[in-house]
This record gives sequence, structure tokens and C-alpha cells, in this order.
Amino acid sequence: MSWQTYVDEHLIFDEPGSLAPTGLHLGGAKYMVIQGEPGAVIRGKKGSGGITVKKTGQALIFGIYEEPLTPGQCNMVVERLGDYLIDQDL
Repeated sequence: MSWQTYVDEHLIFDEPGSLAPTGLHLGGAKYMVIQGEPGAVIRGKKGSGGITVKKTGQALIFGIYEEPLTPGQCNMVVERLGDYLIDQDL
């Protein structure tokens, strides 16, 4: 599977719940998808860490964290950066 096919089929979608059965695979790691906002954000968990993915008009922003960082801190940074890029039409 090409990278573009993976992005088209798994990351650019309207319903994050579609990843719940298979999880999100990134960089050789599998994250359990725990939450998302349709068309905008995916949140996942792996052990004591996790991932937040924010979709903008032209980019996907990935925030991967481990303890002592909390999910809320990662979410805040990734989502604020994404919102800034969206405001800049990027």
C-alpha cells in the first residue's frame, strides 16, 4: 500500500470511529483510537503514552507523547497549532 493510499483510506475521513477496530499504525507503533472529532482530530493511546492527530487544510499534525506529559497537554499543543494553521488557510 502506498503512503497516499494509506492517508486517503485511513486518515482523511469523516468518522474517526472507523479506526477503532484496527487502531492507528504510525512509525511501527499501533495506537488504540480512543476519541476523535469527525474530520478534525484523532486521539489514540499506547501504554502510558499516546498520539493526537489534527487535520488542517494542507497538513496532518502529529503529536506523540509519553509520561510525564499528559494527554491534555499534547491535545492542547497539537490542536492550537492546527487551529493556527487553519486560520492561516494552510
